[in-house]
Amino acid sequence: MTAVGNKTGPSARRGPPWLLAGVILFAMGFAAANRFQLTYDVIYRLAADDAASASIAFAFLAAQAAVLLIALWWLPRRWFIALAALAGASILVNLGYGETVAGPLDAATLAWMLGEARQAGHAAGEFAAPLLSAAAQTFSAIALLAGSRFAARRSGILPRASGWQFAAIAILLLAPSIAYRIVDVWPESAERNLYALGWDIATADPPPPRAAPEWAPSTAGRALAPRHILWLVDESVAAAPFDAVIAPLIEHVPHIDFGTAASMGNCSAPSQVALRSGVDVRHADARTDLRRTPSIWSYAKAAGYRTRLIDGQTSGAPQNLLFPPERALIDELVEMPDGIDTDRRIADRLNAELKQPGRSFTHVVLRGVHFQYSDHYPPGTLPPDAPLALQYRTALAWSKRGFFDRLLRGVDRGAVAIVYTSDHGQNLTPGALPHCSRDPVRDEFRVPLIAFLPERLARRYFDAPRTGHSTSQILPATLIWMGYDPARVAARYDADLTRPTARYVWFGRAAVPVSRGAPVEVHASAGFPGRGER
Repeated sequence: MTAVGNKTGPSARRGPPWLLAGVILFAMGFAAANRFQLTYDVIYRLAADDAASASIAFAFLAAQAAVLLIALWWLPRRWFIALAALAGASILVNLGYGETVAGPLDAATLAWMLGEARQAGHAAGEFAAPLLSAAAQTFSAIALLAGSRFAARRSGILPRASGWQFAAIAILLLAPSIAYRIVDVWPESAERNLYALGWDIATADPPPPRAAPEWAPSTAGRALAPRHILWLVDESVAAAPFDAVIAPLIEHVPHIDFGTAASMGNCSAPSQVALRSGVDVRHADARTDLRRTPSIWSYAKAAGYRTRLIDGQTSGAPQNLLFPPERALIDELVEMPDGIDTDRRIADRLNAELKQPGRSFTHVVLRGVHFQYSDHYPPGTLPPDAPLALQYRTALAWSKRGFFDRLLRGVDRGAVAIVYTSDHGQNLTPGALPHCSRDPVRDEFRVPLIAFLPERLARRYFDAPRTGHSTSQILPATLIWMGYDPARVAARYDADLTRPTARYVWFGRAAVPVSRGAPVEVHASAGFPGRGER
């Protein structure tokens, strides 16, 4: 049998020691690349006395490692370079996500990341240190894998592979990803899962059609409904900073303050899609599919409102899990991103719209104060090393300076109902992930909830509690204002804002199924969501 490797070096430099060195280097590289898979699916399961699951995970990772080792050692140089580049890209995404959020990558997470891709620049600025660490770890892992190939080939023991064997190795590389999808094994290793999970997302079933509303508003209710209804959903505005910075500026404007409410997610996309879709909080579980509900747009159109979405964050494809069946229900999509003055421009646009005849329902995604906070006020306003909390408060003050005055100037308050809230709160602890963490604290859910209502509607809420609310109550309250039957609405979704929520519900990154029948990540409790101080 003909050997490959260095044919001219002395025999002392060949043999089993080099092959053993190749195995050791490979093991180190593979472990570095898959440290989150090994931690969460092996070590943590062992710590939880789930030895069977840990064994399956370790065995499957070992099988994927064996396949990768064969490919790295035997493939020709060009194929090896291509394989290393592809593996490196996947490892980088895995480690980058893991270093930032402290968890392994899965299909729901990848779908969420794709949906939040427009925030990549903000994320790169905010999490430069963990992302650079992930890049260094990725380079180290690939260097170890390359060193493993060099050592193995240096041994002179490896037999020369032929053309058909190269084809067999290529097929063998695909086998673990196929097995993962037809056999109950886990997890996919870091060098391959980016592409396999991407394929899952690309080939997933198209979003299902939205259901039609089950009822129509009453004639009497429609006659009393406000002419214009407006949802203002801010970005990353936490309840306590809002109360300190913004609330004093609107004390002179009549409004209802429902106190600190719980958002339905500590990430933007789950929170936004749950708000638009409406949630049956008493029965929400892993089978809940937010893509199938009637949604606020259908109810608004059935009540005679023209529907409009104004997005102050993005242009192009809609964000926040707004799929085509839902997009088709929106009469007008307006994209208005314009830097740090975006929200003021939106206020001027809304002010003009609220003075128009006709009936409209408008959902607004404000620019708000997404990290990194220094991007949301003029350069030089604060020193670069200003405390995080000061940066946040400064960004919030700049974002909402004069916003409500510009919005309401000259508007007939008797014809307009406005709700203001945020998609989620913020954890302002230095070094912590501000929101969307895997183990969220309560501050990630604490959001303001206020309403500017006509006097006839405001009277309904004069005695409403100022605690115990959730953003899940915004949709049922809005339907009641549109003229829908209050008892039916409350039974189908949640209590009106006259009472506390019937049940706190929030969704994780897997807020909608990635594939047919897949469970969603939903949490429910009688108490305010998140860990930490109440």
